[in-house]
Amino acid sequence: MNRICIAITSLLMSTAAASAQEWTIGLGASDFGDAGQDSVALDLEYRHTPFVEKRVLSVAWGANFGVTGEGDAFVGGGIWSRWQWDSGWFIDNSIMPGLYEAGTDGNELGSGFEIRSLLGVGYQFDNGHAVSAAISHKSNASLAEDNPGMNVYSLRYHFKF
Repeated sequence: MNRICIAITSLLMSTAAASAQEWTIGLGASDFGDAGQDSVALDLEYRHTPFVEKRVLSVAWGANFGVTGEGDAFVGGGIWSRWQWDSGWFIDNSIMPGLYEAGTDGNELGSGFEIRSLLGVGYQFDNGHAVSAAISHKSNASLAEDNPGMNVYSLRYHFKF
């Protein structure tokens, strides 16, 4: 858990000086399939100002911290994109490699290095805030001998700055 605490502190320190575009908080449930202990899941995600903005597509760097009721923790960073239409509807996706630590026996994912991918669908209000539903998946991409993976299903609220 010390590795995760150090990584979170570094993440917060590096993003505090940047002008944030968006913070997202998600609440949902983890799903380890037949192997692990499922529980409530909480996600906090930071999205920087996009470095690509083309018609309906935005691409930017982001960071994610997730924890479950069983004490499983993930911190990672990578790239996210959003397909946003004038109607307010959007599709989010991201790929964020990072560090994972199981909080309960049986919730191990095969290594401390995991890759989190996310797909979400949402609606943005006129004030810039948004709501979405998302599914994320954590896996080591078979880089380790064991690769059980886990999913998180969540409802998310997005705060734009």
